[in-house]
Amino acid sequence: MKLEIISPEGKIFSGEVNEVSFPGIQGRFDVLPHHAPMISALNKGIIEYFTEGKAHQLSVNGGFIEINNDIISVCIE
Repeated sequence: MKLEIISPEGKIFSGEVNEVSFPGIQGRFDVLPHHAPMISALNKGIIEYFTEGKAHQLSVNGGFIEINNDIISVCIE
């Protein structure tokens, strides 16, 4: 899957990931390959993504995500 994280300051991350965990407004949720298309708002919390077996974390104050055809676009505050 391709993950793109963008903030008002610019691009934070763009690359291939195996799994992503988001702080959704109704609780945490995970995104794996071939996830159904969706749009969701994010709460304040931690985005955790995995690349080549390594975990990375990013603290966010909220935002939105769109998932479509294994492309995850994230706009954070």
